[in-house]
This record gives sequence, structure tokens and C-alpha cells, in this order.
Amino acid sequence: QVQLVESGGGLVQAGGSLRLSCLVSGRTFSSYTMGWFRQPPGKEREFVAAISWRGGNTYSDSVKGRFTISRDNTKNTVYLQMNSLKPEDTAVYYCAADRRVLTISRRPIEYDYWGQGTQVTVSS
Repeated sequence: QVQLVESGGGLVQAGGSLRLSCLVSGRTFSSYTMGWFRQPPGKEREFVAAISWRGGNTYSDSVKGRFTISRDNTKNTVYLQMNSLKPEDTAVYYCAADRRVLTISRRPIEYDYWGQGTQVTVSS
């Protein structure tokens, strides 16, 4: 059973920073592609960033240059450092795991495991 638990969300002023963490249970974490997605109020879930087992990464245009995804395979944890936050970054943030090794997908449907989400609210 693979479980993902996010933490680090909260309320921050525009221009501020937060770091989200996602702890993954299971022995094969190091082989998963890990992704961060978000769901703003009243909108569909959208891709934020993803990182392969080798550390290759990709970002949505809306967060590129402000957010950084990283992983520590010794701690079974993936991180999302969010800087220069904007009110439009307000959303529930989810981490997800894709068991496929050779791809970095932006499509939620291709991820196999999901966390419960953590709320990020950016005030103006």
C-alpha cells in the first residue's frame, strides 16, 4: 500500500514563500515520477510540476521561475518550494506518484497514487 501525506500548506501574503512536503510510504519511492498538482476554488485540477526518479523536471508556465520541485530519495520525500507567491496560486495542492519510470507526465489521469491535499492561501 502506497500512501502520500502532504504538509506545509498555510496562509501567506503575496510575495511570500512556502515549502510543501510529501512523504511517501513504500519501498519503491525512488523509482516513481512524482508530481504536484493544484485545484483552485471552483476549477479543475491542474499540473504544477513533476520530477523523475533521476531528477529531471518540468513545470507549468504559470509557476516556472517561482516554484522548485525536488526530491530526497533517502527520506521518501518530494518537496515544492514556492516563492513569490501570488493570490492566483491559492488552491489545494496535491502530490501524486506515477509508477512508470521513463516518463514525466502532466496529466493527472496517469498518476497512480494521490495524497489528501494541503491548502495554500495567498492573500493580496
